[in-house]
Amino acid sequence: MYSSATPRSRRRRALRAAATHVRTPTPTGDRLEPTDADGVPGDGDRPVGADSEVLALTADAYVDVDDAHDRLVALRERFAATGDRRATFLSIYARMTGAVADRIERGEFEDPEWVRAYLVAFANHYRRAVHRYETGRVDTVPAPWVLAFDAARADRCLVAQDAALGVNAHINYDLSLALVDAGIETDRRTRRADHDAVIDVIHGLVDDTQDALAARDAPGIAAVDDHLGRVDEWLTVVTIDECRTSAWRTAVAMTSRFRARRRFARWWNAATATGAAHLIHGTHASDRLHDALADLESGDGSD
Repeated sequence: MYSSATPRSRRRRALRAAATHVRTPTPTGDRLEPTDADGVPGDGDRPVGADSEVLALTADAYVDVDDAHDRLVALRERFAATGDRRATFLSIYARMTGAVADRIERGEFEDPEWVRAYLVAFANHYRRAVHRYETGRVDTVPAPWVLAFDAARADRCLVAQDAALGVNAHINYDLSLALVDAGIETDRRTRRADHDAVIDVIHGLVDDTQDALAARDAPGIAAVDDHLGRVDEWLTVVTIDECRTSAWRTAVAMTSRFRARRRFARWWNAATATGAAHLIHGTHASDRLHDALADLESGDGSD
């Protein structure tokens, strides 16, 4: 059941929440530094209802690209098998990781060792978020991921929202941190070029990703794609490219020699990603809009 509040009041609340979190992001996890052990609790601390297979797949840090890709695929399959809608984003992310790994093997990056480190660091940010959320330590999970995971668990969002919430947390929050982890202080021109080259991989995966989501979760996506032609693919690539460019700039600021700039960059990273997550939830501000979009996704309103 939806709230009895009027659509206008829900819209105001949604916009107010987004604005509030842009000004003052929820501090969830933002001040934590990653540790090798991840502070994993013992078996006796495992919350009731936690999935032991998910815990096993996310407990230990990924050591290389193959390990990250294999365990991401296994985690996606586990989510899918249990009806966990976190599988929606992970189906996109696992596919992307595999495609970048293939390009590394074909020698298509200037500094393949750095790209490997970059991929593993990126994957470990996601792994930590999943593991901490699964163990019930929600206060240690970055706010954009809490919003994404909570929405997926509630099973009230559109498939497109589940995907967008994951992509937002992954690119608008995790990416700049992963770049800092991998190191951008030296040979910055080469590393920026390799970072930018990933957009070519994304461009090549948009159609396949849409087809996979349509086949598994939202058949109406195929009809929308047909009606829009190449417009939706172009918008997706341009939007993600801009977000990735912004993440690079934020990472550069995070490595500044000026402490104030570093602190502002981390605040900005959390604030914008958290605010964007609230905006992505915006269809719930109108029952009519949300229901119409849900019918479209399911194929009921695609004619």
